[in-house]
Amino acid sequence: MIQHSDHFHGSDLEKIEQIYGINRNEIVSFSANVNPLGLSPRLRNTLAEHLDVITGYPDREYLGLRKVIAGYCGTEPEHIVVGNGSTELISLFIQLEHPKKALIIGPTYSEYEREVSLGGGTSLYFPLREKDGFTLDYDKLETQLNESIDLLILCNPNNPTSTCITRQTMRNILDVCKQNDIFVMVDETYIEFTSNYDEVNCIPLTRYYNNIIILRGISKFFAAPGLRLGYGITGNRDLIKAINSRQNPWTINSLAEEAGKLMFTDEDYIARTKELISTERARVTDALSNIKGLKVYEPSANFVLVKIEDEDVNADILFDACIRSKMMIRNCCTFPFLSNKFFRLCFMLPEMNDRLINVIRDCILSQKPAC
Repeated sequence: MIQHSDHFHGSDLEKIEQIYGINRNEIVSFSANVNPLGLSPRLRNTLAEHLDVITGYPDREYLGLRKVIAGYCGTEPEHIVVGNGSTELISLFIQLEHPKKALIIGPTYSEYEREVSLGGGTSLYFPLREKDGFTLDYDKLETQLNESIDLLILCNPNNPTSTCITRQTMRNILDVCKQNDIFVMVDETYIEFTSNYDEVNCIPLTRYYNNIIILRGISKFFAAPGLRLGYGITGNRDLIKAINSRQNPWTINSLAEEAGKLMFTDEDYIARTKELISTERARVTDALSNIKGLKVYEPSANFVLVKIEDEDVNADILFDACIRSKMMIRNCCTFPFLSNKFFRLCFMLPEMNDRLINVIRDCILSQKPAC
């Protein structure tokens, strides 16, 4: 096994290529959490017919795009702000909110803490506990929500635990946060993959609460990270005005604007994605649960968190075995509260999933450090 100090993100295929000498185009990434269907045929074909849009500027207000997104989400266009990926909106929002102290529900995406730190703020973590299956203990969280906290940040479904909270629980959280003057930022990057979308979708709450912003994007569900299109939903008009005033003009290019108008209305692609992920989530989770030495945490999104309970194997060893078979999983040791006994994988096409399951099973059952 190659020894190295890096732990790889789903977009780090260039590093993998350098270290392992494997062509990055030959690696199937189970780490990036991107829809395995790839771009929809409709988007691919139709967008090619609209390439001329790049000869002109996009609509500075993005009204047409916001109307389409509003229809897709079940909200109003004036409640939507668009950006160059959800990452830009996370950054802009945190800059504007400028929290002195943020509470982050984790383990989770590291960018939240980084943005708070860049603004001079401090981040505290409220841990999702292993003994609870990494589900949220709301009663305990409520005791931590007080006037010393400016901002609560959570990812729903959460990355990397794949657990989620319901809209009713979010309503309870918002009530307590409202009493303590706490704003709530909810990252719903993976929400469209859930099987209980109507129970966990929190956009309806933006009609009644002005202390919440929900952020989404097209990178994962629509398999288009390179287009850099994200959007936020909030009923706080002052916040939308402030974000728009801080953004550079034409932050979304014409091609991404046109793509957004197409993809959010692609009902066939949306339905096929939901069916594929629902089927493979159940099948892969069951297969992994039947491998002795693994503990699988019930997933809600398009990925699953797994713990290696075999004392002779860890995620470093398993990562190495998988990458040599040209498949990449996520070693979760860099996430707060996790170790190199945890790994995460997303659900791909059935034949790809079967290949990965076989490699994992062989590695775990062999109980040999070199696999």
